[in-house]
Amino acid sequence: MKKIILQKGKEKSLLRYHPWVFSGAISKQDENIHDGDIVEVYDFAHQYLATGHYHNSSTCVKIFSFEQIVPDEHFWQSKIDAAAHFREKIGLLNSVDTTLFRLVNGEGDGMPGLIIDWFDGNIVLQFHSYGMYLLRETLVDILHQHFGNRLHSIYDKSVATLPEIKGFQPQNELVYGAFNEVKVKENGIPFYIDIIKGQKTGFFIDQRDNRQLVQSFSSQRKVLNLFCYTGGFSSYALAGGAMHVDSVDISQKAIDYTEKNIAEMGENIAVRHHSYTENVFDFLENIPDNEYDVIVLDPPAFAKHHKVKDQGIKGYRNLNRKALQKVKKGGFLFTFSCSQAISKEDFQTIVFSAAAMERKTIRVVKHLEAAIDHPVDIFHPEGSYLKGLLLYVEH
Repeated sequence: MKKIILQKGKEKSLLRYHPWVFSGAISKQDENIHDGDIVEVYDFAHQYLATGHYHNSSTCVKIFSFEQIVPDEHFWQSKIDAAAHFREKIGLLNSVDTTLFRLVNGEGDGMPGLIIDWFDGNIVLQFHSYGMYLLRETLVDILHQHFGNRLHSIYDKSVATLPEIKGFQPQNELVYGAFNEVKVKENGIPFYIDIIKGQKTGFFIDQRDNRQLVQSFSSQRKVLNLFCYTGGFSSYALAGGAMHVDSVDISQKAIDYTEKNIAEMGENIAVRHHSYTENVFDFLENIPDNEYDVIVLDPPAFAKHHKVKDQGIKGYRNLNRKALQKVKKGGFLFTFSCSQAISKEDFQTIVFSAAAMERKTIRVVKHLEAAIDHPVDIFHPEGSYLKGLLLYVEH
């Protein structure tokens, strides 16, 4: 393996087991290191520190081992086995009520650049680094060996997530088995999953625990689900006995899936639901104030990069102001941000400033984050990308 030598004093983050090496920390490196190569990182005194994948960017090495190992198939198999064992320990791997979960969560499972989601025997791979992508064939073999007859298909959905590399043109494609329409259960609630055309890997698995919390707050209440996608929060609210649920999304395809999923719950439940294919900001402008007992606000990332952070802050603040206008006195707002560039502290400040501008008295009932199958490496706090607040709107 080729070597990278850090500048004097730049090894401190690796000694604290942070899994990233930034290009500005490098003193020298071997010639002809290419994107995707596995490299060993050494301190200025040539003492071994870690092994990872190289990419010619500001974050130039993503570490997958702090031990000087041989990263062969056995090594990666042990990583997959450990990830699966954790999902078994938390009650998901063999659950009959919840048949979808995140199997590998990047740095949180010691595999930076790799996401693996399980949908009742159908796996979606999502590569965020070229180095991990080069291991695709090995990973497919390992997954096939590990799951055996339980595995129906493996689909690689990485076009939107892989870095641009000259001459490299990835394709979203089926790499094992076959599947038709995928249907799963989450806490006993049915959902159809569009793996190929749906957002991310097909479903926002990270919101499972928060959907269940919404369910517990919905009995005999009027609920609004904004940016509803395929209606996850809506289905849970109805299962929790909501008096009425409105779902809003600008995508007609998302609304079609929302209605399809809710129809699966039975006609007696579906009659308490209505969908709106509309821009969320326009919808909020056109409805009365103090209209809903519970509002769920789960928008797409407004600030994926620090360059647009200020713009994202304004977007989140305006959206939360509008939502707070529509919550009844004594109602609840579930509000989220999945923007990497917005920290938990940033988001809390955004929401508090929105409440101050609207002269609302709010209490923080609970801080919200991703579901338990999305572990975060304690040495890599950046992995905690989903942040949310459950607010009680007192006045």
